[in-house]
Amino acid sequence: MDDAPFKVFSGTNSRYLAEKICASLGCPLGRMNIEHFADGEFSVSYEESIRGHQVFLVQSTFPSSDNIMELLLMIDAAKRASARSIVAVIPYFGWARQDRKDKPRVSIGAKLIADMLSAAGINRLITMDLHADQIQGFFNVPVDHLYASAIFIEYIKSLNTENLVIATPDVGGTKRASSYAKFFGIPMVICYKLRKKANEISEMQIIGDVTDMDVLLVDDIVDTAGTITKAADLMLAAGARSVRAMASHAVMSDPASTRVDQSALTEIVFTDSIPYSKKSEKVKVVSVADMFADAIRRVCSNESISTLYVL
Repeated sequence: MDDAPFKVFSGTNSRYLAEKICASLGCPLGRMNIEHFADGEFSVSYEESIRGHQVFLVQSTFPSSDNIMELLLMIDAAKRASARSIVAVIPYFGWARQDRKDKPRVSIGAKLIADMLSAAGINRLITMDLHADQIQGFFNVPVDHLYASAIFIEYIKSLNTENLVIATPDVGGTKRASSYAKFFGIPMVICYKLRKKANEISEMQIIGDVTDMDVLLVDDIVDTAGTITKAADLMLAAGARSVRAMASHAVMSDPASTRVDQSALTEIVFTDSIPYSKKSEKVKVVSVADMFADAIRRVCSNESISTLYVL
């Protein structure tokens, strides 16, 4: 597929996923050079012609901020190299938790990132499991919003238990958990939490019954793992038989891995939208590469991607 009308390139820290996507597409990963300088600056250059091509740039915007800056430079370089169109493939869209003014005098980070990507020159965005669906409206270009549910449904089926109950670690994830509960025709419970400040929980209560049930906690992002591990411990104390969890994005800031290892969780499943480099016997990673490859293939051939939506 070297003469294909599209090419796939990757930023530094998302190369592991871009290689899997290209393997699924049956095309080589595009050659580019990212040169770093002593003062922290870096420059981006394409090492092959992209004139007239549809260019897909794979880069999640997880910390550090170098990832978003690298992506912006990749977009700008592609535009100046006469690419026909530029599609940003962002499996994990960072700053998505800053989607509104929840207190006075704060920025709306998700809108700022959307404006920066648009100003740089993207023609389309492909992303997955945004923290808030309305972030799609921050863009004035088409947004293909994929869901990891297509991958997670197979995992849920593999559990093969008759006593399964879907749970959400906070009320904000009720819609997500409800979709799974309705799909499988099983009950749902909710954890209600109060926060003193960011990443610190002051109180948590269970709404629903988990006695003698196998609980599956569903979330989109696990950061410090404080919420999901506290919810798991609370479920077990309330009579649950076992507690598992699944989440789309493994931010897993320290001390998340330690908390997971020391928690009541049997296991926690993530996608590979963000690289998980730490070691934990309880962490399982499933790949979304085939799903993104299918989306890229459909965008190139102007096919509908609605069949990718299971939930």
